[in-house]
Amino acid sequence: MKCGLEIHQQLATKKLFCDCPSELRDEVKGRVTRILRPTQSEMGEVDRAALEESLKKRKFVYEITDNSCLVELDEEPPHELNREALEIGIQVALMLNAKIIDEIHVMRKIVIDGSNTSGFQRTALIAVDGYLETSFGKVKIPTICIEEEAARKIEEKDNVVVYRLDRLGIPLIEISTSPDMKNGQQVKEVAEKIGAILRATKRVRRGAGTIRQDINISTGQGRVEIKGASKLNMIPKWVDQEIERQESLKEIAEILKNRGAKVEEKIYDLTEIFKDSESKIIQKSLKKGGKVLGIKLVGFKGVLKQGKHRLGKELADRVRVIGIRGLFHGDELPAYGIGEKEVEKIREEMNLDSNDSFVIIAEKEEKAILGLNKVIERAKIAFQGVPGETRAPKDDGSTSYLRPLPGAARMYPETDIPPIRIHQEYVEKIKQRLPKMPDERIKEIAELGISEQDARQIVHEGMDDVFERITKKYGHPTIVARAIINGCDAIDYEEIFKNLAEGKFAKEAVDDIVLRACNGEKIDKIIEEYGATEDVDNIINGIVEEKIDLIKERGMGAFKPLMGLAMKELRGKVDGKVVSEKLKEKIREKIETT
Repeated sequence: MKCGLEIHQQLATKKLFCDCPSELRDEVKGRVTRILRPTQSEMGEVDRAALEESLKKRKFVYEITDNSCLVELDEEPPHELNREALEIGIQVALMLNAKIIDEIHVMRKIVIDGSNTSGFQRTALIAVDGYLETSFGKVKIPTICIEEEAARKIEEKDNVVVYRLDRLGIPLIEISTSPDMKNGQQVKEVAEKIGAILRATKRVRRGAGTIRQDINISTGQGRVEIKGASKLNMIPKWVDQEIERQESLKEIAEILKNRGAKVEEKIYDLTEIFKDSESKIIQKSLKKGGKVLGIKLVGFKGVLKQGKHRLGKELADRVRVIGIRGLFHGDELPAYGIGEKEVEKIREEMNLDSNDSFVIIAEKEEKAILGLNKVIERAKIAFQGVPGETRAPKDDGSTSYLRPLPGAARMYPETDIPPIRIHQEYVEKIKQRLPKMPDERIKEIAELGISEQDARQIVHEGMDDVFERITKKYGHPTIVARAIINGCDAIDYEEIFKNLAEGKFAKEAVDDIVLRACNGEKIDKIIEEYGATEDVDNIINGIVEEKIDLIKERGMGAFKPLMGLAMKELRGKVDGKVVSEKLKEKIREKIETT
């Protein structure tokens, strides 16, 4: 097994080729509609992934926002490459031990799903030959690039895809590893380590969707890319299940070869068999003027759905992406309202032997024929084992087919942007400003008086500088750590601990202040509320007078229950140590005078 990673992280700067801010927006100012089509390369070839995408016959609607301009609409040439984003990219590359390219050229890379208005993505190679040390050994990082983010998908319905242009053009750093990883845990560790290095710069965007991982896996045959595997804890499961899937496909290939199986290309019209069918899916299709068409799969019985073999799902996935849901195969029938008699009639019509199976599709004739041709294509690939393809991760650890892998990697020069010369003096200046590596920073933060686990979480959240500054200024490291770990981006921690140091509330109130501030309350108003209490001595005197009989009975033994009553009134408003001292003093006075 060989496995590699591609990590894409958004950078916290303006967009890559214009001055628009890199933020997501809800307000839409206008819309444009476009249709993309595949074109031939200069060699007369059409990319197979682009060709399959065109079969979906989709329209693309682009929503214009106030942080998008004519560059995002592809109505104006790109501006000069964002130098701040380039500097961040070089900084990360140096932290990954990579060699910086001495002249950077922006290239065009074909994009087939409509997420770029131009039909291509601009990307620039900035560094090569890096590496990362892991507990499993060294993992090579052959390329590091800066590129533009795609538009944000809003919805897809009835072959119309709506994208928003707010995200298009946000700078990304793309980090690609070699296929050096051998198991899912190692893949997860590499993703975590690279993510920690990116966050250490304090110059990357945070939050859902700002970092994405693609996993490339091969068990000796075709390469499979799991696109958008962004949940770190799921990575081992996705890798393990993909390995199982590939091993199963290789077993299926051996079974088919040993049986002398074959795929017949004749398409059978089986509509008459299903005119009185109880299948709701089939009846719905027939009422819309559809037909039931099928193909014969010689020697395929038992490999479509039996035990760990699930070739039927592979076939269904191939037609699902072109909008066909009504596919059934012989290994799963009778079921779904299709009875035994209908199955027998199909077997008779196709003259099937005991090891043969079939696939049927209920759709309008043209679409059904298109779908069955996709099934025939995938069934023929089954003899080879594992096809190279792009798949989507699912929450149960499985994946689903998206599209074939693009053809040979082809980059075209971006003629609107001049090359950028990178001088060694410039690289040396960036080297001098490199942040500390995450493991070193975790150790430093823990030495300020908190656990390594808390230090790791604070560094992971990029809050280590805030924690260090506040702790050195005001003390209370464990309270500061807890506040930051349980807090949110909207909080001014400096304001909270400055007021604590001035005695405006007790340290016991910090957790509640943080919680309420995260829910939208103003910190100064919360602190006012905690400070608005009666004189401490009056409250303690009142409790002592009320419980005088308990003091007469127990003496200093009454302190504990009285302290509970006092703190119920004063918790978070006055330090517990102050309350304790005052209450003991009052109890002693009462004992002496009674």
